Amino acid sequence: MQRRKFTKLKEQYFIQNGGLLLQEQLASQVGSVETTKIFTAEELEKATNNYHESRILGEGGYGIVYKGILLDSNRVVAIKKSKIGVPTQKEQFVNELIVLSQINHRNVVRLLGCCLETSVPLLVYEFIANGTLFEHIHHINGRGSSFSWELRLKIAAETAGALAYLHSSALMQIIHRDVKATNILLDDNYTAKVSDFGASRLIPLDQNQLTTLVQGTFGYLDPEYFLTNQLTEKSDVYSFGVVLMELLTSKVALSFARPEEERNLASFFVCSMDEGHLYQILDDDIANESNIETLQNVADLAKRCVRLKGEDRPSMKEVAMELEGMRIAAKHSWGKDDICAEETEYFLGSPKSDTYLLNVGADCGPSGTSSGYDSMQNQLLMPNDDGR
Repeated sequence: MQRRKFTKLKEQYFIQNGGLLLQEQLASQVGSVETTKIFTAEELEKATNNYHESRILGEGGYGIVYKGILLDSNRVVAIKKSKIGVPTQKEQFVNELIVLSQINHRNVVRLLGCCLETSVPLLVYEFIANGTLFEHIHHINGRGSSFSWELRLKIAAETAGALAYLHSSALMQIIHRDVKATNILLDDNYTAKVSDFGASRLIPLDQNQLTTLVQGTFGYLDPEYFLTNQLTEKSDVYSFGVVLMELLTSKVALSFARPEEERNLASFFVCSMDEGHLYQILDDDIANESNIETLQNVADLAKRCVRLKGEDRPSMKEVAMELEGMRIAAKHSWGKDDICAEETEYFLGSPKSDTYLLNVGADCGPSGTSSGYDSMQNQLLMPNDDGR
């Protein structure tokens, strides 16, 4: 009798957690999650010591991530547990599973499986041991003590490559919709792993935009998307541009502890460049005579990424190609023009010849803020926590 009740409860949870919706979605997708393991509730309870608080790796608006050790293999994993009572948890869970089932890339965190028979849905990922990019940039939890510019450029190039893959190489176009430093994980070799696809969207091949409720993190959020509700791949480009600025300056994307004209990193960065003050805002720990040209080039790229109009921004494929070219040039200062042209085209194809001829500069007033940005970004300046 007790076993029957337990079985019925698990069936109830399966439906509640979107099991039927998941089956419908998977049936309509080109890809498959046949290799995704279905874990039992007992397996994951044991793996996390009954979800003990000491196993918590992080927490955001939609759930908590625990460190787990699978008893059958001693494999360390990360287990994402949705928060009870979040109205959209079923859709978020199914969405993340569907999105990750389409992805096979070394710089995207890998989904190992899921559990549908618990009161809240669970996703199981590979464990990435070295924390987030945010922690390394801002020296949180003892991280980032030797976070060189070479490492930062490597991580930027890898992240850009992963986003370019999502936009143009996956089975369906995937827009991440919440690109930020806390959603870029680093392994022991400082290999970048893009994570947290709960807000992501799959775009059918015959469309180039979606009308959606605005979702993202202030400071990284594309102002054009915020104002129009039109989600395109260029929204990810904007957010990635802010990540580049963070890597260059070691400043957080949005801070109300800073003077008013410096609160929003994107607008402050653009104004500083327009006024010829870039070198005053670069992180002193990474800027030196040997890499100043590369820093300038990355800053120019970051500025193009946050142009107010999405159509004026480069694509992620173009961004990835430029960053890879900069990495190669930094390693081989000799003949770098030839190397950039040949090797980067090999990796990502040739760029459009007129991609970067547009010059949409910010108009910086006496206060040091960009009037072009102010008109859109003042609406974005409101406090929020960094994590989702």
